[in-house]
Amino acid sequence: MTDSSANLPEPAANMDTIGRLAELIGGDPMSRLDTDMKHVLDALAELGARPLEQSTPSAARRQPKAADAIAGILALQTREPADDGVTAENIDIETGEDSALPGRLYRPLGLLSRLNPMILYFHGGGFVTGDLDSHDASARALARRTGAMVISVAYRLAPEHKFPAAHEDAWAAWKWLVAKARELGGDPRRLAIAGEDAGANLAANVALRARKERVTQPVHQVLIHPIAGSDLATASYGATLRVRPIGLAAMRWRFRHLFEDAEAITDKRIDLVARDDWRGVAPATIVLAGIDPLRSEGEALAEALEAANVPVNCWVYDGVTQGFFGLGVLVTKALFAQGDAADALSKAFMSDRRG
Repeated sequence: MTDSSANLPEPAANMDTIGRLAELIGGDPMSRLDTDMKHVLDALAELGARPLEQSTPSAARRQPKAADAIAGILALQTREPADDGVTAENIDIETGEDSALPGRLYRPLGLLSRLNPMILYFHGGGFVTGDLDSHDASARALARRTGAMVISVAYRLAPEHKFPAAHEDAWAAWKWLVAKARELGGDPRRLAIAGEDAGANLAANVALRARKERVTQPVHQVLIHPIAGSDLATASYGATLRVRPIGLAAMRWRFRHLFEDAEAITDKRIDLVARDDWRGVAPATIVLAGIDPLRSEGEALAEALEAANVPVNCWVYDGVTQGFFGLGVLVTKALFAQGDAADALSKAFMSDRRG
């Protein structure tokens, strides 16, 4: 079978040597895992999850997920998942006359009959994996902690749908929400966006395009370990060459499947840190994992926003890896991150109501 994925340049031959030197100097980053994060990753490995770079996209999508590891751990502890009071309903997000994206609408306890705040959420998975189920816990946490309605979007994935298909879907979903918010019981003046890795990239692009096209702008954007750069030789990439579940090799695997042309990685929709047009976009909260190749570009994105006078908070949670945000049932740092993100969103919703 011919691999039609983009032929990204291989990293320099000495990159692994550099990574080993970094480990000798700073220690193996996986040795700095929090105990609860390590518990989840060990359970995931025991379920047979393989490194992404050793899988095809279809096989990767069928692999055990963190939610499966959590369920297994709870079962061994004879614990039942707590009722979070959030109901979920599958919906269609209309993107054209004859097309729609699958979505899921989350309603927390205490909703009003109308004019509730709303969050449009884009799941993670590096544009290749991930779906409504894999990131259900993240969407639920945002709904429960903010009291807002949350709509999760199942955008198109690569390699079946190359870049920029997901970005087109994200923009279509935002326009749909702006038009449908009131009908769904939401407040069209209090709409926010959030996402994880690829989803965070999509959320940031929605904020940029809404500003550019003078469409309703989000009141806040929560960007959880965003894909925000094209440089695979940053400090955090160099320090996470052999990190699981997502290190350098896994990120390269994602990009190979995402792009038709390797040069597309420098497109400004991906290389957000290279942009100079951030002024006027929605305030942002950036959530970063300490053991993640995306950490450096997330920090650079925060600096770019600050330089453009965009209000931004950037939080780095040590001891956890990419994908930690939805693991609050077992991972303490995930609870902290969820609380910080929800606090920022709640303040944005209250501020806009007063305005």
